[in-house]
Amino acid sequence: MKSSPLQFVFLVCAIFLLGKGKAQSIQNERIIIPGTTVAFQIVLLPGGVFQMGSSAKELGREDDEGQHQVTMDSFWIGMHEVTWDEFYNFQFRHMDSDSSMVSTGYKADAVVRPSPPYFDFSYGRGREGGFPAATMTQQSALRYCEWLSDKTGDFYRLPTEAEWEYACRAGAKTIFSWGDNTKQAGDFAWFYDNSAGSYQKVGTKNPNAWGLYDMHGNVAEWTLDFYIPDYFQRLDSVSVNPIIFPTKKHSRTVRGGSFEDYTSQLRCADRRKSDPKWQARDPQIPKSKWWNPDSPFVGFRILRETNPRSKAERDAFFEKVIRD
Repeated sequence: MKSSPLQFVFLVCAIFLLGKGKAQSIQNERIIIPGTTVAFQIVLLPGGVFQMGSSAKELGREDDEGQHQVTMDSFWIGMHEVTWDEFYNFQFRHMDSDSSMVSTGYKADAVVRPSPPYFDFSYGRGREGGFPAATMTQQSALRYCEWLSDKTGDFYRLPTEAEWEYACRAGAKTIFSWGDNTKQAGDFAWFYDNSAGSYQKVGTKNPNAWGLYDMHGNVAEWTLDFYIPDYFQRLDSVSVNPIIFPTKKHSRTVRGGSFEDYTSQLRCADRRKSDPKWQARDPQIPKSKWWNPDSPFVGFRILRETNPRSKAERDAFFEKVIRD
């Protein structure tokens, strides 16, 4: 059943900011996707400076050359990973409508949507009721962001590597957002030891200090950046909102670890690159632009910029970052 267009509910909560020693007010926003009954929540993160990358403790050495100072502007980011309940409204035409907050008029019939998967890419792990959407290519995740931007008139996209790690750390300078103790992983993450080989419903573990759930484990998450091994050598000595734009399809950077991974892969600084083998079982020639049958452990989280962009600017952005 269709409901009224976009609705906003502002929530303010006091949380303890790790490493700061003081409470900070964080603003949340609950958004109903226009023309649906499905809602998601985003959290406004303050701008700031942090040390990005692996610490000396993680690298097993005496210096911190593995870290790099990065300055971030404020941004909104998903409280949870995008769920199948949200993604389906983009994937299936019959679940979408012309309902929108855009005065110029949104047309559901004009949207290019994911091709039908040739079998259940969730492999029976669960879909309805709050499970994280997974197995899609980065292009598919970006197309979802483009669709959501057109529906709402706001600018949604994937976070950069720097934005993702900044959000994950939530002010912490430790290996994980909760500290350095791996024995606490089960309180904050679904991973190899406790997941029974499957992703779980979002938001069922403890959040980090900024109220973000599943930043560690459950499903790993796409970022915008092109993957390069010498990421930090490419950055300026003092970097502001860094991004490595893609030049081709592979590889892109994935963050956060998943239900398949060990605790060492749940680190805030852990990086993984996308792999063409994730499409190994795709019989199509050429391979699908939408699905990676062999990466049921990869999903995504959305980011909304605080400064608005016109539709022409948004279109130009997606044209730049999407590579077939």
